[in-house]
Amino acid sequence: MSTKVGSEVLFEKVGNAGVITLNRPKALNALNLTMIRHIYPQLKKWVKDSETDLVIIKGAGEKAFCAGGDIRAVSEAGKAGDSLTQDLFREEYILNNTIGTYQKPYVALIDGITMGGGVGLSVHGRFRVATEKTLFAMPETGIGLFPDVGGGYFLPRLQGKLGLFLALTGFRLKGRDVQRVGVATHFLQSDKIVSLEKDLVDLKTPSNSDVAQLLDSYQEQVSCSRKTSTDGVCIHVCVCRTDHILLLFYCFRLFSAGSVEEIMENLKKDGSAFALKQTETLAKMSPTSLKLTFRQIQEGARMSLQEVLVMEYRLSQACMRGHDFYEGVRAVLIDKHQSPKWKPSTLSGVSEQAIEECFSSLGERDLKL
Repeated sequence: MSTKVGSEVLFEKVGNAGVITLNRPKALNALNLTMIRHIYPQLKKWVKDSETDLVIIKGAGEKAFCAGGDIRAVSEAGKAGDSLTQDLFREEYILNNTIGTYQKPYVALIDGITMGGGVGLSVHGRFRVATEKTLFAMPETGIGLFPDVGGGYFLPRLQGKLGLFLALTGFRLKGRDVQRVGVATHFLQSDKIVSLEKDLVDLKTPSNSDVAQLLDSYQEQVSCSRKTSTDGVCIHVCVCRTDHILLLFYCFRLFSAGSVEEIMENLKKDGSAFALKQTETLAKMSPTSLKLTFRQIQEGARMSLQEVLVMEYRLSQACMRGHDFYEGVRAVLIDKHQSPKWKPSTLSGVSEQAIEECFSSLGERDLKL
């Protein structure tokens, strides 16, 4: 079973596995509403199908799993008063929740760029397999948004203050680091993906532990580099984790604060190359987005995935009503001059009342899961 050639998302039944291929390689497999409306019912169908034992999701082409959502289309819809600004976020978040609560093994092969909407399609699933080509980021504060698709759930559950750091700065994690921090569950070399997929579809009625065992066996092949000692005996030298530990240390020390303003003070006082770089990065982001995101991560740490998605839908609609999202898309994605004119332009100009209103209930229009 597969969809017609040329479809933006392909579905196949291979062995006992349902395989989803995001099929917009020229657009880096960016997720749009049409794709969401195909994936959601297919997942619902497979979870009830006794002949489908697991689901695999991957991206077509060499570059990306999924580089994000179709943000330009949402921006155009918002300007035109089109319902896409409600429909895409609502249906995407419902899909994220379906993945997060899926009752069969769900394996995302995040081999390549994985950002925004692509994170939502992968990170809530039971298994996420990164490779040396994986590039993970949640860069939404740079376009007047916030790290949505359940970012408020998984980011505060990363080690220390790493999730808050990633959320505010849009910092890019690459390769093995994506697995080290817990965004991916496993890491292997990209040339092993085809072999892994074959072994996955050959599993007979696998449990989550069966899938984990298979993935572990692949990861063990790359977890250490081999080196021959002077007496010819092959020994294992584990890959250095210094950079990862340093990143965690800096994040904890500098991003442990009660507000975005305090974080900026910490960074300025520290004065290290790392701190100066983050100060420079944060200065480019939407001040409103930074404050929304700080509160989102704080609140999300105490919430279930479902509660987070309801909160994030409220935030998404607040961004659709505001100024910075449209300005960010124009400056970063359309004109590409990377110099958006944010309103307000400073952190001090963003009132607590304005942020509070973004978190307010939408009443009948709230997301229902």
